[in-house]
Amino acid sequence: GAGADNDLYINQAIVFIEDAIQYRSINHRVDSKSLWLYRWYYSRTCQWILSLTITVILALAFIEEPSSLTVTSDVRYRLPAWNPPCGLTESIELLCFLVFVIDVSVKSYLIGWKEFWKNKWLIAYILTLIVSLVDWIVSLSFFCKENVRIRRILRPFFLLQNSSMMKKTLKSINSTLPEMASVVLLLAVHLSLFTMFAMLLFARTKDNQQDKEWVVYFRNLPDSLTSLLVLLTTANNPDVMIPAYSKNRAYSIFFILFTVLGNLFLMNLLTAIIYNQFRGYLLKSVQSSLFRRRLGIRAAFEVLSSLKETPASAQQSCVSVGALLQVLQKVEMDSRCKQAIMRSLKMCSCDQLSAAQFQKLFEELDKDAVKQHPPSPEYQSHFMQKMQFAFGHPYFGYLGNVVALANIISICVVLVMDADKQLSERDDFFLGAINCFFILYYLLEMFLKILAMGLKRYLSYPSNRFDGLLTVILLILEIATFAVYGFPHPGWRPEFMGLLSLWDMVRLVNMLIVFRFLRIIPNMKFMALVVTTLLDLVKNLRAFAGILLVVFYAFAITGIMLFKGAVQTCFVFNFLIQTPFSIKKVVVLYFKGKKVISWCSAHFQAEVIYCFLYVLSVHLIYRWAKIYFVAWWLLSSVIWINLFVALLLENFIHKWDRRCQRESLSDIEYQRTVELMFRDVLEEPTEDELMEKLHQHPHLQLCR
Repeated sequence: GAGADNDLYINQAIVFIEDAIQYRSINHRVDSKSLWLYRWYYSRTCQWILSLTITVILALAFIEEPSSLTVTSDVRYRLPAWNPPCGLTESIELLCFLVFVIDVSVKSYLIGWKEFWKNKWLIAYILTLIVSLVDWIVSLSFFCKENVRIRRILRPFFLLQNSSMMKKTLKSINSTLPEMASVVLLLAVHLSLFTMFAMLLFARTKDNQQDKEWVVYFRNLPDSLTSLLVLLTTANNPDVMIPAYSKNRAYSIFFILFTVLGNLFLMNLLTAIIYNQFRGYLLKSVQSSLFRRRLGIRAAFEVLSSLKETPASAQQSCVSVGALLQVLQKVEMDSRCKQAIMRSLKMCSCDQLSAAQFQKLFEELDKDAVKQHPPSPEYQSHFMQKMQFAFGHPYFGYLGNVVALANIISICVVLVMDADKQLSERDDFFLGAINCFFILYYLLEMFLKILAMGLKRYLSYPSNRFDGLLTVILLILEIATFAVYGFPHPGWRPEFMGLLSLWDMVRLVNMLIVFRFLRIIPNMKFMALVVTTLLDLVKNLRAFAGILLVVFYAFAITGIMLFKGAVQTCFVFNFLIQTPFSIKKVVVLYFKGKKVISWCSAHFQAEVIYCFLYVLSVHLIYRWAKIYFVAWWLLSSVIWINLFVALLLENFIHKWDRRCQRESLSDIEYQRTVELMFRDVLEEPTEDELMEKLHQHPHLQLCR
């Protein structure tokens, strides 16, 4: 009946508006049951469960064998790590897989069968789950003793497919690969040519004393190529050139030319190409997000205009104010935006809204929330009014900054004076006394500001919350210090008591005081501009950091599988650390194959032989390990870090230019989103574009 149709249109409008708010695609099923399932899937609870599941399955790598739950990574000193029994982590994995199966099933159902075959990410999602489940079964069948677990490498995919921004970024990287490949090929040619020159330049001679460069760095083609590749990263600079430079200074020309061409030209050329390819990438992404928002709002208008209560005599489609109010009551959106839209509706004199009026109402979603600070208290006393004026004035804040600077300088002076003193010779009286004085000032400053501004207004400023929190922590630490060690006095060096020594507590207080000095940033306009811009970019570029995490995680898991057990401790290594250089040299000679261990006991000889065989096996693996590390360097340092720098540079320049054109910087803390950052350069989609896209909707049939 008409009532059921109206309810369906209302629910469709609710979902379309929520899609617009979250910049989601509207190409999903729109029948009653599917709409209920859709809203349930995108509810905070379900999305929180999905995010928690992704976090848990990624974190399993820290406790799975080989476990990383040790205080130190040094194999000589760390205790045996706890390895969970077989079946524990596998049970957690199975629960995570079940959540992912539900996730992919719901997604596939909501977009429909035809759209499913067009979605490569969903197909890859299902294949990843199938491979992971098969590998999980194999793991249990071997009682968790298998060396290779393919599913561990596939885990980052679950994080990747859950972020639309990461998918867009990968798509853009894929389109940029041809240009990046050309520069990488040029780097390979550069390395190859200079490798040939190096092997000819540093060839073996009759004088073994003059062949140090050949022996250590350019003995053969793989070693030569590796030495220059490492030099390209500057990791072995200047060690790689020292033997040749000691022989003849002219050899430095070779290394200078290689470094200048490789590092200063080719590597920066790669950054320039990536920057050029990604120029405007984020702008295009935001433009696409704006189109999705406008499309969702227009879809809501179209379904609401189909309600039976809409006047048939209307010459153009329109929506009643009552229907929109009914929808807004059920839509999950920011309360500020909802109240602003409802106020506009109540102020509207008409009962029907056109498409343009409907769209204009929801432009409130594009506006940033300007935080209104609570008013200061109004005192009747003339004395209190003067106090309020004095301690609420910006100059009082500047005085606090000067005091904080004096505190930092005093701490630096004391640290410089006590740098070479033993702990028993150090007198903590002066440092303890000045810390006590400054903390009392900070406490007084906080109370005076609260008196002048009122508690609510004081807490409404992030800088005040930062100041107040650190002041309270400093006060608690100072009280704890006095309670355990007494008040400062000359020769104040009590013995260790409690959880922390006096020196540890004083250091903790000083570190917090240094951290508190960051309060000066908001008072320096251009420094505040730089810092807030960087913070905004870090917040809005989470997708790029997410892909970097995916790369790190995948290579870390691959490295664990490839080099598991490659680092072991043995008696001779511990012996070498505690022996003079002459004995170390003897053992090193043995590793070169010379029998010079007649002075050793039989037990030590056996241990040396074992370690020699072990080092030999590791050396054989080392040649193939180069491929892993070169691939890691290319992906993480050469490609992805340059990509991240290029994107950061583009957005920083854009934001810097826009901010510098403003007369006031008072709104710095209010603009937080990328969409708002590009708001004035975005193009609004036309009505024809919106209607054409709506008519292509696979599940929505419009009346016109």
